[in-house]
Amino acid sequence: MLAVLSDTHATADPPLTDAIREALADATVTVHAGDFTTPAVLDTFEAATDRLVAVQGNRDALGVRERLPETATVEALDRRILVVHGHEHHSTSLPLLARQEEADVVIVGHTHRPGIERVGQVTVLNPGSHADPRGNRPAFATVGQARGGVEGQLRTPAGDVFERAGL
Repeated sequence: MLAVLSDTHATADPPLTDAIREALADATVTVHAGDFTTPAVLDTFEAATDRLVAVQGNRDALGVRERLPETATVEALDRRILVVHGHEHHSTSLPLLARQEEADVVIVGHTHRPGIERVGQVTVLNPGSHADPRGNRPAFATVGQARGGVEGQLRTPAGDVFERAGL
């Protein structure tokens, strides 16, 4: 199972609910699409999960940007997943970047708006923001095996699923 988060925007101890902490502990890979904000928040995520795949966001401090790439890929659940923050990408460039990276799924943040949608030939998962939703529904995501395929689930910070889609 993957735990997927983005746009934490914290400066010290990030607000992680019990459900999010449980998802981080259970995940084989935790994916974060950027905007931790400070190295201390990145350190918290690294300590809370066995494997963190993360990218830098547009609001990350220099100490975070020096430690993280702008894009990353991860192989999991028989999928090649591309991770980007999204502030430099749009509905035309994301499918092109995914094709270039031979990715089946793109995880993107930046908008703070949770959603799962098909863009061109690729599925785009935005986990939203669990801590700073900015007028959107606070959320994070999990990705796992379900009904013979791979499913993304958008969840409230309490862990309740409010949207699901095949990936």
